[in-house]
Amino acid sequence: MTRQDIIDLLERQERAFGQRDLAAMMAPYAEDCVLESRLGGTVHGAAAIGQIFLAWFAAFPDATVSTEEILMEGDRVVWLVTMTGTDSGGFMGLPPTDKAFKLPMVFIYTLQNDKVMHERRIYDFTGMLIQIGVFKTRPI
Repeated sequence: MTRQDIIDLLERQERAFGQRDLAAMMAPYAEDCVLESRLGGTVHGAAAIGQIFLAWFAAFPDATVSTEEILMEGDRVVWLVTMTGTDSGGFMGLPPTDKAFKLPMVFIYTLQNDKVMHERRIYDFTGMLIQIGVFKTRPI
């Protein structure tokens, strides 16, 4: 894939996420891809990755992602985004808190034959849980 092809792919991903278009979001994933994330653990296959997206959509119906930076080296792509949203759907089986969050995220992709073969998501999961009120903190 060319640099522009990758930028176009990530722009489509950002747009599809905002529109909750699961089919469009899943288009770049190979059937036998692997995803590592704090929420879903390590999952195998596009169908399992789709379930993680659906869990995010259910918990945070207003969530959006915005691109901060894209880095590329060979078949590796690093996509830095900021996700914002509100816990209005309930997260991880808990009742909704109706609290907003702002979460910097890093997606690391390995591409092969124009498809995502591996994706790793890095984000401050605990920080997000604090923002949405699932975890409480005490002043120091």
